[in-house]
Amino acid sequence: MLVDTHCHIHESYKLPIDEVLARAEKNDVTRMICVGTSELSSRQAIDFVETHDNCFASIGVHPHDTKDGWDEITRLAGTSEKIVAVGEIGLDYFYTHSPREVQIEALKAQIEVALKHNLPIIFHVRDAFDDFWPIFDSYSGIRGVLHSFTDSKENMQKAVERGLYIGVNGISTFTKDETQKNMFDAIPLGHLLFETDAPFLTPIPYRGKINEPAYVREIAEYHAQRRGISLQEISDASSQNARAVFNLH
Repeated sequence: MLVDTHCHIHESYKLPIDEVLARAEKNDVTRMICVGTSELSSRQAIDFVETHDNCFASIGVHPHDTKDGWDEITRLAGTSEKIVAVGEIGLDYFYTHSPREVQIEALKAQIEVALKHNLPIIFHVRDAFDDFWPIFDSYSGIRGVLHSFTDSKENMQKAVERGLYIGVNGISTFTKDETQKNMFDAIPLGHLLFETDAPFLTPIPYRGKINEPAYVREIAEYHAQRRGISLQEISDASSQNARAVFNLH
């Protein structure tokens, strides 16, 4: 069993959904989390998962889109039993599509939504950990994952110390950065999650194609080989982690 803990197949996806879900099942990807990035995208995620048994929704406004508002996330939380997380939310200082102060305000507000509804959080943090950790540490009881993590081993260890999971996707299969490779190798199995971020970040050997949940198997196989363990072992560990943090059934 494998879980794609982060994909966007619910919005403007260019492949036939029935075929995509069939390929996922064929590759033992039995659960998928469809992640919202805006108020509209979050509504679309909820609508999509209500008609697809093995899919679950996360609702949130990506830091890039916080300039357009996030109030509806408060209303959407609790509207469906298939909402399993708040996210992706966070801080992104690599691009400043939304002002930093707006990103920070939105992050705090959406953390509070997650805590109110006892939901884990899918965090997107890029070039912003100096601001992120003090905000994170000002709350208690946060559960969740650092999505698409490519940062330092130091920040990975800070996340693990705080009980967070680390989301690893196709970037890990094609990065040339040895520091990143060593960081990925050092993630404790008990904190490892796999994701595709489909349709983005397609892993080797499918670079150039639209990414899809079935390819989470390629990511898992790559890391099993690097760690010298079986696909079964790494799949069992990552899937157990996914079930635990997102309360998947």
